[in-house]
Amino acid sequence: MSDNPVHFGGPDRPVAFLRDLLEERVARVPQGGSIDWVTYYFRDRRLAAALVDARERGVDVRVTLDGHPRTPRANDRMIEVLEAGLGEGLRVVRGRLDGTPLGKIARPRLHEKLYCFSHPSPVAFVGSFNPSGDVPETEPEVIEAIGDHDRAHNLLVELCNPELVRDLVEHARRLHTALHGCFDRFASTANRCLRHGGYSVFFWPRARRHPIMQLLLDLERGSRVRIAASHISGSSSLSGLCALAAHGVEIEILTDSTHRRVPVEAEQRLTHAGISLRRLRGEEWIPMHNKFALVETASRKVAIFGSFNWSEPSYRFNREIGVSTEDPLLFKALADRWDQLAAEAE
Repeated sequence: MSDNPVHFGGPDRPVAFLRDLLEERVARVPQGGSIDWVTYYFRDRRLAAALVDARERGVDVRVTLDGHPRTPRANDRMIEVLEAGLGEGLRVVRGRLDGTPLGKIARPRLHEKLYCFSHPSPVAFVGSFNPSGDVPETEPEVIEAIGDHDRAHNLLVELCNPELVRDLVEHARRLHTALHGCFDRFASTANRCLRHGGYSVFFWPRARRHPIMQLLLDLERGSRVRIAASHISGSSSLSGLCALAAHGVEIEILTDSTHRRVPVEAEQRLTHAGISLRRLRGEEWIPMHNKFALVETASRKVAIFGSFNWSEPSYRFNREIGVSTEDPLLFKALADRWDQLAAEAE
């Protein structure tokens, strides 16, 4: 069995399966342990209470949270709760230009999803899930805007390599104290790659070339790429995917049903380039939020996952995390999930 299991959420899974997984891990960290989280949305009062309880029993808890996400005030209630319960253990990342046209350039949105725990053994969860739901739900307008992620298609991969977890904890703590400005992409820490145990971890924004797109553009003719993506838009990603198809790489995409996340113009451009794009059927408020890719060549199978979207903000501005690996069991787990999703697609 793989040392790095993958956990899926979705309409076919128990409601709130991934948030329950995180809450269970919080409860297992004893006095003297540590919890380090980085997330974009946080609206779950029970998870907030679990983190505050952990701090009160002597756990070193650090949460780094975006203070002005796409739905601007979505995190405000939990920020108040966490500020009262965690004190300096909460870092809310804000910028003076948030909400203005220059805001995303002046201060990268903190779009990473990273959850690190010291006990019972060191582990870091990386993937697409935000704890953005709440029970009872008192702000249905937020769910209408961002979707119900306790029921949405999401994933978290459990990374267990001790050296890799150590470096990801250091990364989370660096974000907790960083200035978060427009020059972040030029830092050596932003452009590095963490490599441990057959896994490579990349970060954005970065001054160097997009590592995932570069991996794809280096593929030989006849390779196959399958992408599960919630957002596909913007000239950078579209141009890269179309160039890849023109080079003779077979590309299949499964994506969200909404035209906000994948505009009709983007769909038309991709299909005109010979790329197969299918949208998952289902309720608009249950998004297809998975973010992974499967790459197959004559000699390699590579699995890619993380927080990054195939969109201009993710490509150029956001703080994102991405992971690639040739772990065959993880590749199979993602491929099996792909097959399940493809059977539900249009």
